[in-house]
Amino acid sequence: MSSTTHPVPAPVVRDPEVLADALVGALAGAGSVLVAFSGGADSALVLAGAVRALGPDRVAAATAVSDAVPGAEVLAARRLADDLGVGWHEPRTDEMAREGYRANGGDRCYFCKTELMSVLVPLAQELGLAHVATGTNADDLRAGFRPGIRAAAEVGALTPLADAGLSKAEVRALSAHWGLPTWDKPAAACLSSRIAYGIPITPALLHRVERAEADVRALLGDRVRDLRVRDLGDGTARVELDAACLESLDGAGRTAVAAAVRAHGHAEVELRAFRSGAMNDLLAAPDRFR
Repeated sequence: MSSTTHPVPAPVVRDPEVLADALVGALAGAGSVLVAFSGGADSALVLAGAVRALGPDRVAAATAVSDAVPGAEVLAARRLADDLGVGWHEPRTDEMAREGYRANGGDRCYFCKTELMSVLVPLAQELGLAHVATGTNADDLRAGFRPGIRAAAEVGALTPLADAGLSKAEVRALSAHWGLPTWDKPAAACLSSRIAYGIPITPALLHRVERAEADVRALLGDRVRDLRVRDLGDGTARVELDAACLESLDGAGRTAVAAAVRAHGHAEVELRAFRSGAMNDLLAAPDRFR
């Protein structure tokens, strides 16, 4: 019996004006907010929505600075906050001080977000802002593997995208409608997400991954969109590239990518197509952390 491949339906996206009304409505009653602002598509839309709902004087952005955040992302976040006319802050977080984070178990993101909230909540109070808001969207709530969401919920952080029911596709659609440069920005998870669970997190390990990714991106240029250098331990790394880029590489191109990663201490390098959350597959019992 032959099998038939059915196309995956495109996500349903509501009219941008409907999305705008929903997001602004979700923020309108907040009074004032400090947005946990990574500079990605989700938090950028929250920040832009907050400005529309509350005005720039009642909104501020905070981009956490730590070993797990690439420096280029911090600079990009500052530029966008300036463009939106809101005050921008760069508080230092110390995830490494938390044993649960360093241990890098399946609940690592819980300890990371707990550290972030422990810094942002007092900062919001210092600035006279009533709430902290995150970029959690409706798809994140359905994903099932988001330990960090629980940590933010424990301190009452607002989730306006999720409250407005905006999916990731709708976040991008509304961002494009509002002219935000982040509308098609690839997801940029923290550097710790590149380290296989169970391998202790250290600043040196994070910096090695960051440098390897920077070199691969410099090598491939505009050909690559999604890129991850995953450290699997024992000197093995997995380079994940978006499918179009991976398919475009000939043998010499693949060899060059592998060599760029080996230069940072990885003895074995394999190339695969990018897939968000791929490291979660390596957990022995992922349901424990859902």
